[in-house]
Amino acid sequence: MTQAADRFDLLVVGGGINGAGIARDAAGRGLRVALIEQGDFGGATSSASTKLIHGGLRYLEHYEFRLVAEALAEREVLLRLAPHIAWPLRFVMPHVAGLRPAWMIRAGLWLYDHLGGRSSLPGSQAVRLTADGFGAGLDPRIRKGFAYSDAWVDDARLVILNLRSAQAHGATLHARTRFVSAQRDGSGWRAVVENAASGERGELRARVLVNAAGPWVKPVLDATGGGQVPAKVQLVKGSHIVVPRAYRGEHAYILQNHDKRIVFMIPYERDFTLIGTTDVAVASLAEARVIDVDETRYLLDAVNRYLVRPLAER
Repeated sequence: MTQAADRFDLLVVGGGINGAGIARDAAGRGLRVALIEQGDFGGATSSASTKLIHGGLRYLEHYEFRLVAEALAEREVLLRLAPHIAWPLRFVMPHVAGLRPAWMIRAGLWLYDHLGGRSSLPGSQAVRLTADGFGAGLDPRIRKGFAYSDAWVDDARLVILNLRSAQAHGATLHARTRFVSAQRDGSGWRAVVENAASGERGELRARVLVNAAGPWVKPVLDATGGGQVPAKVQLVKGSHIVVPRAYRGEHAYILQNHDKRIVFMIPYERDFTLIGTTDVAVASLAEARVIDVDETRYLLDAVNRYLVRPLAER
């Protein structure tokens, strides 16, 4: 990066999956794009997700049909374009009396099978939960459930591949580069950026500034002079725990909880199970960095209602 101001059509602040996707799309359309990221590309939320590419089954309860349809269609796009980092994953939802009735689950899964248009994945079905099959690791008293398809993705690699594609289309990428401030400059923006290692500062000019900073979206907005923005950002912490493999099989579990939320158990790195997530509003980024005891117990309680061998806190 030079100290003289470089001129771009688009300056993207944030090198997570949103920023990477925006940069790739814009560069592919012939725009001159620059992207800056204060740390490593994909180094925050985008590498600490549940690693799913899914339509969001639970959003059907909130009548978010368009959202689900669009997400399911995008799932198909990703499976077609990147089968080396995204692949089908079968989910099993055990049916428990007193929670969502079977008819509601069947109706939701029928919609899920059809909303996204033509799908390459197997449809949903009612299943028997046997110890050597879809009920592996579960309490044998839970005998019935439902299975449906979604997809798993290597989230960090997805970020990098989008950025490599953006770069191949001419985008300029700056990792470990902090966004300091920006101000209007005629018909565009003049941004001050700083090398995180050396402290050297430079300027980037762009017609359009995109704030894709994730949890840092408010500080970036403030550094542009703020302004009257009607929407407010509520920081929410979604934590996971990783435990030794809790059951046999390559399927994932989607478990209903008594607070009407759901918790996933997903095969992870061959010998482990990924369990998540929580959903806790926080007031600052510092609060979001570490899982707390209550969150760990919440996730353990949620899965232990279903497991034949409960997991213990260590």
